[in-house]
Amino acid sequence: MSGSRTDRRTLRRAEPPPHPERRAEAHLRFIRDTMSRTAEFTAVPGWGGVAMGVTALAAAAFAAQQATVFGWMRVWAAEALVGIAIGAWATARKARGHGVPLLSGQGRKFLLGIAPAVGAGVVLTLAVYGFDVGPTKEYFVRRGVVEATASLRLLPGLWLLLYGAGVVAAGMFSVRLVPLMGSLLMLTGALALLAPAAWGNAFMAFGFGGLQIIFGFLIARRHGG
Repeated sequence: MSGSRTDRRTLRRAEPPPHPERRAEAHLRFIRDTMSRTAEFTAVPGWGGVAMGVTALAAAAFAAQQATVFGWMRVWAAEALVGIAIGAWATARKARGHGVPLLSGQGRKFLLGIAPAVGAGVVLTLAVYGFDVGPTKEYFVRRGVVEATASLRLLPGLWLLLYGAGVVAAGMFSVRLVPLMGSLLMLTGALALLAPAAWGNAFMAFGFGGLQIIFGFLIARRHGG
């Protein structure tokens, strides 16, 4: 037993020291990993946010003219897809321009921070709309020409509240303006839930339109586009 321990000590002593270049590479890799974990995600698109806000204002104006809940839902569903496309394209473009990794480090944390709130929004939208539709297909025959008050009453506030919560969570890994915008979106959503259903489009115009434009402009000016 004693002999084997002596042999291991002898072998450890016989191992050559690491090459200086390899040691330097290991130190650099450690430093890069540490900086990636602690740095802020700066690829939040300011001008992309402004563009998203402009399309949201147009959607609010168009949605207010819809005579049915079905038409109102289609307008905002289309706006959601347009907003996601603009946001994804602008974020990827800014990340590429600034040399910021999008799917690793803080970029990955940012995306994972906002994803649960978006997923919850989709599920709640289907649940509320399904409540309005009911168990029969009569609703679809009339294409929503009924007073489906649950959708108009609840969805604007829920969308603003959940989107704001996602922005706050993701903003913990980004610049300070991002969680601040998320907090104001949450406040707007809370007020929308307490307000009459007829004010829903106005609240969404303010939140998805006005706040996005204001904070997008500030982010673009202070954090490079």
